[in-house]
Amino acid sequence: MALDITALYNVSSGVVKEAAKTAPTTTETTYVDASFDDLLSTALDNINTTNSYLSDAENEEIKWALGETENTHDLTIALQKASTALQYTVAIRDKLLDAYKEIMQMQI
Repeated sequence: MALDITALYNVSSGVVKEAAKTAPTTTETTYVDASFDDLLSTALDNINTTNSYLSDAENEEIKWALGETENTHDLTIALQKASTALQYTVAIRDKLLDAYKEIMQMQI
């Protein structure tokens, strides 16, 4: 997902001005050229990443419970990553189900 930074021309930072000059001018992201296989593989990669974060969080919990680590910072980071990834995955799933239901209710 590309960010539109073309509205940042009035910012005084030189780095931001240069980035705004080289940014694409369109705000629309077109997925016409993307095949269903590409979209599906991206979705599966995201699910695998979410599973990885959940597994890492569980491993950190086990390490902390067994006393193998005293650093709660790593545990907190792993739990937050897992939580955010899971929330994102559930939100995407919900949007896909809503779109599917809407398509199924269309009259032909």
